[in-house]
Amino acid sequence: MSEKKVIAVAGATGAQGGGAARAILADPDSGFTVRALTRNPDSAAAKELAELGAEVVRADFDDEPTVHKAFEGAYGAFLVTNFWAHGSAAKETAEVENLVRAAEATGLRHVVWSTLEDTRELLPLEDERMPVLQDKYNVPHFDAKGEANELFRQAGVPTTFLNTTFFFQGFLSTMGPKRGEDGVLTLTLPFEDGKLLSGVDVNDIGRTALAILKDPERFVGRTVGLAGDHLTGAQYAEKIGAAIGEPVRFQSVPYDVFRSLGIPAGDEIANMFQYYGDFDQEFTGARDLDGIREFHPELKSFDTWLAENAAEIQVG
Repeated sequence: MSEKKVIAVAGATGAQGGGAARAILADPDSGFTVRALTRNPDSAAAKELAELGAEVVRADFDDEPTVHKAFEGAYGAFLVTNFWAHGSAAKETAEVENLVRAAEATGLRHVVWSTLEDTRELLPLEDERMPVLQDKYNVPHFDAKGEANELFRQAGVPTTFLNTTFFFQGFLSTMGPKRGEDGVLTLTLPFEDGKLLSGVDVNDIGRTALAILKDPERFVGRTVGLAGDHLTGAQYAEKIGAAIGEPVRFQSVPYDVFRSLGIPAGDEIANMFQYYGDFDQEFTGARDLDGIREFHPELKSFDTWLAENAAEIQVG
């Protein structure tokens, strides 16, 4: 049997990276093995991956030599950065620059880069419908990733650009339904009624990445838009209600009202949902559910995800 190819998985103890690592480790016929990159190899999550068969190595995206070392001898990589760990688009860009230089220097043959659209391509900063954030972004955690796509291209790194979307897992925490003053469970989002919101099981990002890595001739150089479902806010509420056995209504909060509430990162979140809403046709149109299921047949719809996770939805 030929030796398995090493896939370096960034953020392997996080949601996306952890999903990618587990997807690869769960497929003994993939021809791949996992090198799990983490800042803390001694963490419980890192030790769990090691028990599953991953090689766990220390890598800090702020420390380029550690990333270079982690990529040495690897065939490919699943790369993702975590904007929410620091909230700075400039810092995220610097992290990606380190990843790209290391990928180029070590000759990685296929990178799957978990990214997002640069919203400024559809919404120039001169458009006043939403505030400009961090000096030059509409939605910093979208725009910095989208802008960084060109770094991979300029460096000549063989890359598949995997555009992700809203995670269904958000309904398990802060975005779950809360009980209104009248006692009715309410799903409250800064999102227009009737507009489509694309969502995905975060674990399907890793499973999709594995399918892409298995077929480099088809996917290197391509952009793949990923979602598991396209639903309105009212449809999400109705389905959650059916799953938990209690009606849930949808309440739309105007974007400007949400920005005024003093919620941490409220401007960023409102701008994100406004981008989803103002450009729902373009955003959902770039995520062909049937096309994704052609190469990832197990892609989970919201109904499938709900059937497995309804008991964990936190009702406030």
